[in-house]
Amino acid sequence: MTPAEKSSELLRVESLQVWFPVKRAFSLWKPGPPVYLRAVNDVSLHMGKGEVLGVVGESGCGKSTLARAIVRLETPRSGSICIDGEDLAVMNARALRRLRPRVQMIFQDPYASLNPRMTVFDAIAEPMRAHRRLARQDLASEVSTLMEKVGLARRFVRKYPHEFSGGQRQRIAIARALALRPVLLLADEPVSALDVSVQAQIINLLAALQRETGLAMMFISHDLGVVRHLAQRIAVMYLGRIVETGPADAVFNAPRHPYTRALLAAIPVADPETERARVRPETRGEPPSPLHPPSGCAFHPRCPMARPECASETPVLTRCGAGYEVACPVVLSGEQAVRPVER
Repeated sequence: MTPAEKSSELLRVESLQVWFPVKRAFSLWKPGPPVYLRAVNDVSLHMGKGEVLGVVGESGCGKSTLARAIVRLETPRSGSICIDGEDLAVMNARALRRLRPRVQMIFQDPYASLNPRMTVFDAIAEPMRAHRRLARQDLASEVSTLMEKVGLARRFVRKYPHEFSGGQRQRIAIARALALRPVLLLADEPVSALDVSVQAQIINLLAALQRETGLAMMFISHDLGVVRHLAQRIAVMYLGRIVETGPADAVFNAPRHPYTRALLAAIPVADPETERARVRPETRGEPPSPLHPPSGCAFHPRCPMARPECASETPVLTRCGAGYEVACPVVLSGEQAVRPVER
C-alpha cells in the first residue's frame, strides 16, 4: 500500500472470523466436538474515506453478520477491525462508546429497529442525548434539520413509528443514523423490505446524503441492480468469504469469478427477446450449509470451471489488476476450459 492510499484509508478488516456455536440435542452418549456456523470466515477488506463499497451475495452468505461485527454488535472470534488505525475488535466497552458515534448502521427492517414507544423526536434525539449533550433548544433544532434532510415534514415529530409507511420509517432510521455525524455508515439491505417505487426514493436519498456529507458507506444487498446505482467498488461474498473485489464498472462489465458471473446472469432483463437470447453459466445445485461447508473452495461443487485441486485447496484473494482481487486459481491461471471435478 502506498503512503497516499494509507492516509486515505478509513476501514481495514483483516482475517475476520465470526462463528456461532450450534447447540446439540441432548444425548447420553459422549458428546462430539463443538459445531460452529461459520457466518464470516477469514474476511479481509478495506474502505477509503468517502468511498461507497457494495457488498453483495446470496441470502445467508454472511453480509449482515459482517456489518454487525464491524459495529461490534457481534463479537469476532478472531481478526481485526480498524477504524483510522484503532482496532474495534479488542476494545472494551468504554473505548467502544467513544468510537461508536463515528460508525453507524441502518438496519434492514425499519419497524423492528425503531422503538414503538418512542416518538420520531425521541428516536432521532436519543443518540444525541447520549453522546452530544446538546441544550434542549439546540436538540430540537438538530432534529428538525435532520428530518428535513431525509424528506420528512416537521409536523411528524410527535408521531410514533406505527403511524408511518415503510419508506417513511426507513427515513427516520436514516436520520437517526446521521444524528452523530458518522464517518462510516453501514446500510444493511435498507430497501429490501420496501416497495419498488419506495426503494428508488431511499436509494436516491442515500446517494444524495453521501454526496452532501462525504461519508463512507458500506451498502449491503443481494440485489446487484440496486448496488450498481450507488457503489464505486464491489465486494462479492459466498459462504462467509469474499471471492472477488474490484471497481464497480469492472465487476459488472467483466466479472472474473464464476460465482459473480452467475449472480449477474440472474439479474432479469425487461426485454423478452434479449432475455431468451442470454447465455447463462452452468451453475449446478444449491448453496451448501455453512454448518458443513465443502473443503477447499466453497463454490467448487457448483462451479462449471472447477478442477480436482479446487476440492482440497482453499483459494485466497489475489491481486490481478489495479484495485482488483479474485479468489480463484482457475481464473488467475487464465484457463478458459477445464475439466469438472469428479463427483
